[in-house]
Amino acid sequence: MTEDLSPAERYAAARVRTREEATALAPFRALYDFDLDPFQIEACQALESGKGVLVAAPTGSGKTIVGEFAVHLALAQGRKCFYTTPIKALSNQKYTDLVKRYGAEKVGLLTGDNSVNSEAPVVVMTTEVLRNMLYAGSQSLRGLGYVVMDEVHYLSDRFRGAVWEEVIIHLPDSVTLVSLSATVSNAEEFGDWLDTVRGDTQVIVSEERPVPLWQHVMAGRRMYDLFEESTDHGGRGRGRREVNPDLVRLARMENSRSYNPRDRRRGRAVREADRERERRARSRIWTPGRAEVIDRLDAEGLLPAITFIFSRAGCESAVQQCLHSGLRLNDEAARAEVRRIVEERTAAIPGEDLHVLGYYEWLEGLERGIAAHHAGMLPTFKEVVEELFVRGLVKAVFATETLALGINMPARSVVLEKLVKWNGEQHADITPGEYTQLTGRAGRRGIDVEGHAVVLWQRAMDPAALAGLAGTRTYPLRSSFRPSYNMAVNLVHQFGRHRSRELLETSFAQFQADRSVVGISRQVQRNEEGLSGYREGMTCHLGDFEEYARLRRELKDRENELARQGAAQRRAAAAASLEKLRPGDVIHVPTGKFAGLALVLDPGLPAGRTGGQRGFEYHDGPRPLVLTAERQVKRLAAMDFPVPVEALERMRIPRSFNARSPQSRRDLASALRTKAGHIVPDRHRRGRAAAADDREIARLRSELRAHPCHGCDEREDHARWAERYHRLQRDTRQLERRIEGRTNTIARTFDRIVALLTELDYLREDEVTEHGRRLARLYGELDLLASECLRDGIWEGLGPAELAACVSALVYESRQADDAVAPKVPGGAAKAALGEMVRIWGRLDALEEEFRINQAEGVGQREPDLGFAWAAHQWASGRGLDEVLREAEMPAGDFVRWCKQVIDVLGQIVAAAPADGGTVAKNARRAVDGMLRGVVAYSSVG
Repeated sequence: MTEDLSPAERYAAARVRTREEATALAPFRALYDFDLDPFQIEACQALESGKGVLVAAPTGSGKTIVGEFAVHLALAQGRKCFYTTPIKALSNQKYTDLVKRYGAEKVGLLTGDNSVNSEAPVVVMTTEVLRNMLYAGSQSLRGLGYVVMDEVHYLSDRFRGAVWEEVIIHLPDSVTLVSLSATVSNAEEFGDWLDTVRGDTQVIVSEERPVPLWQHVMAGRRMYDLFEESTDHGGRGRGRREVNPDLVRLARMENSRSYNPRDRRRGRAVREADRERERRARSRIWTPGRAEVIDRLDAEGLLPAITFIFSRAGCESAVQQCLHSGLRLNDEAARAEVRRIVEERTAAIPGEDLHVLGYYEWLEGLERGIAAHHAGMLPTFKEVVEELFVRGLVKAVFATETLALGINMPARSVVLEKLVKWNGEQHADITPGEYTQLTGRAGRRGIDVEGHAVVLWQRAMDPAALAGLAGTRTYPLRSSFRPSYNMAVNLVHQFGRHRSRELLETSFAQFQADRSVVGISRQVQRNEEGLSGYREGMTCHLGDFEEYARLRRELKDRENELARQGAAQRRAAAAASLEKLRPGDVIHVPTGKFAGLALVLDPGLPAGRTGGQRGFEYHDGPRPLVLTAERQVKRLAAMDFPVPVEALERMRIPRSFNARSPQSRRDLASALRTKAGHIVPDRHRRGRAAAADDREIARLRSELRAHPCHGCDEREDHARWAERYHRLQRDTRQLERRIEGRTNTIARTFDRIVALLTELDYLREDEVTEHGRRLARLYGELDLLASECLRDGIWEGLGPAELAACVSALVYESRQADDAVAPKVPGGAAKAALGEMVRIWGRLDALEEEFRINQAEGVGQREPDLGFAWAAHQWASGRGLDEVLREAEMPAGDFVRWCKQVIDVLGQIVAAAPADGGTVAKNARRAVDGMLRGVVAYSSVG
């Protein structure tokens, strides 16, 4: 190739190579046995030039290589690098990867329950750990040169997202930030904010999937392509993709089989033919069973696969269905290797606990190559499933959607059972962003040529809607940042109130709110220009026409108000008259389609009223059923009676009368005309209009006639301009209120929090009191409640197990509905302390209401949940796992996770509790020792 170049071109190419070899990127690239993608090279070059970077790319595209380059740069420059992840599983995985490359002496790990070589030049940690270090002014921050924030799109998480923004805002200016995100549709906006708060930041967006993704729908025995083959590009292009016409026909056929009442009147032979056609159609279309789906994927070479089921019980049930069907995906050699790995990884688990944990059923599934993966599983079990899946020894995993946001576990295929999931409040359709996140696991770079996303056919499925989900790449990053009590005292301690307020106004939440205001502000400016023109148009040489127009509006508003009152009174009178009607009353219907003489068959009173024969439940008053003089039986509505109605005469309705019989209607209508046809109904006369006697209207009319502008020849022209002015002014004020509501929202919330903390003596202007310093050490959703409990001494004298029970109420949140039965709680001192905690919460809740701190906006203290108190007490008391899990009715994974959170808060209490001879700190340490045992101790991930 170089022979074709001229001497000048060869010289230029050599200089480029020399320049590249002189960079830190060249030796870094040599560490990999594959070449880097263009977006990775661009990001690494920007990083080496001293810029911060935001890299937004699809799952599995290799974003983390940019983070690893930051580690490489830090070590080359003799500086530190912190690599942060959102979950402990990712931290553990990244720690293992970096140790393999750089050695255990250069890499450390800091999570909530693990601390390994914390002063190493490269430390992997959860984001919360770094936030706490920043607030504590940790010495470990000295020499820090780079911070990698993996999965930075977690800042959208409404429970934990604020932590990411706190870290980004508070990192020293000398630190270079590397932000790695999934593909988001507003990466440029997020990059603009990073540029504002962190300095020069380059945004690198790659939407190109490293492995093409093909979309399918499995219906019956067939797997249909979602898109037409000629228009599909596997998600690697931007051209329009057309829905597969075979799928459209399938959906049309399915929908056409819906029940039609007219079918009852069709001939027997036709109905039989329809049923036969139905049977044939059903033989082609059904939702395949779980074992059937895996068997089909295996036959087509599409394993390993992850099937997303939006329920833990569904995941476990799927594994059992596959086992009962006799499905086996592993040969004998693979089975033996699985058993060896499982026994090695679970050797630390006591034998008596294995049965409780469902170990043997779980092992049988693993040996066959089948497993579940969800938050209810023991963390050790989840880690084993992940390891076996990556090794290819587990080929079918049934998982909840949490796996899509977690560790690196790519598959050849991803299966979605349904496109609806429970979002905590209702069953809702998954969003395009969620669909992209879930299917992003399909296609393993360097292993698979292509990935496959398979959606199972469901009744009433709309292929066009599914194509919209698959083809839309909208996953906007929305800030969930809100100030908290702990954040407020830490900020005031470090920066003072004024500077803290300014810092909070630099948050991404405020940045987004301010950006949304820009368009509204422009509209306000345009409106103000229009108002200026309208003001000129309504100017009158005789006087102040704006004042004259105001009098006209007040007069019109008053007249309209009186008219509404009059109409409401007439409707009420008409409804009252209808309620007096009885069957057999002859009335005159005043207006409407059925105006004229009518006989009341049923007064149609709401249920429970006397006189109603059928008990219809009407929300808009009585609806009488009548027979008209023209032999029609109709149910009338309130709108047919704009004025009160009275009975003109009474008639007996024969017992034999049948409203459905034309003869009965004809005979009774004839009798009606004979009985009352000669009666002329009284015309309802309206009373004197209320406006005629209203003093306010008289005053306004008098002022109008006396105004100088009343005599202007161009008065009506001026009035038209004045009306336009008024409408535009009203719209402008609404826009200004919207701007006011969005501007400085974070700072205003901070002000209210500071005011409440000042009231409780946690802050005094820029001074943080002793109580405030204690609150600064307590992180969590119920930070202020924990601090008040310490302040009031309600935990003094409690034993370790009793203290663990009380602390559990600060972290636990039940998955059950609010109206579930009252939870079981330990008795004695623990029960009294829990009652005191609820009382203190009630006092704080009233204070928050007084200071307008709204829990619905993600700020404030929720009610403590006592649902884990009994389990925490029993476990900390030394009870066996079998007994505790049976009484708690809780999966082992949930139990371990809540125990770890209780242990974390107990550790915070040790640091925050008064050191003046109290028992709380000592018993908190003993409670940690009591809980950190058995399954909780040997689970490395929480």
